[in-house]
Amino acid sequence: MTVALISGGGTGIGRATARELARAGASVAICGRRSEPLEAVRAELEGAGTECLAVPADIREPEQVDLIVNQTLDRFGRVDILVNNAGGQFLAPAEEISSNGWRAVHRLAVDASWNMTRAVATRSMIPNRGGVVIFIGFSPRRGIPEMAHASAARAALENLAGSLSNEWSRYGIRTVCVAPGTILTEGLEGYGAERIAAWERSIPAGRLGTPEDVAAVIAFLASPAASYVTGTTVVVDGGADAWGLAEPPPPV
Repeated sequence: MTVALISGGGTGIGRATARELARAGASVAICGRRSEPLEAVRAELEGAGTECLAVPADIREPEQVDLIVNQTLDRFGRVDILVNNAGGQFLAPAEEISSNGWRAVHRLAVDASWNMTRAVATRSMIPNRGGVVIFIGFSPRRGIPEMAHASAARAALENLAGSLSNEWSRYGIRTVCVAPGTILTEGLEGYGAERIAAWERSIPAGRLGTPEDVAAVIAFLASPAASYVTGTTVVVDGGADAWGLAEPPPPV
């Protein structure tokens, strides 16, 4: 039995990833702050014959990370795939990002992902000599206006994936960062139609990505077919990182 644990598994990319890994035959544990979407995903997957555990929790709190990992191991006995999907950010000019705003983004994207990764690795993957850890980065990778805090956090995850690959490959653990571009999720819709249309115009593929586009890549990377892929970043962005921002810079 393969077991996948997905943070932020009730919506967007996390929900699509839970569905995709379930279709591939994995048992699934999902966590997030809101119980309602988690329960909806759990009911859907169990209705399709997949064993699913839903744990409402805030992974920014270390004791809640322990709760998630404890319940997952109690239910399934192991974790083979960890998808660090949970994150949150807001748009702001760099000079207006407060220390609290900066820390809020990094606490969820970086600190919580590290706490989840360390807990799963030390309690399951290292003893079992195998596993796959997926981090979620950002594209364009060169930086995004009004997202300095979030872009810096996601760049840290790219480097973490590489560093852990250097150390944990000896345990049979693969660590990979997936860097999605502009993906049409519930969270993206909050930025407004005009800004979303501008982002769409900057994508060579001519469309926004879907959560399913990203989930399919994650499922491949978590599979034996990707057994020689580790310590790198896989970009899923319709060509946006290669093209660049494709818009004028702020005026001097």
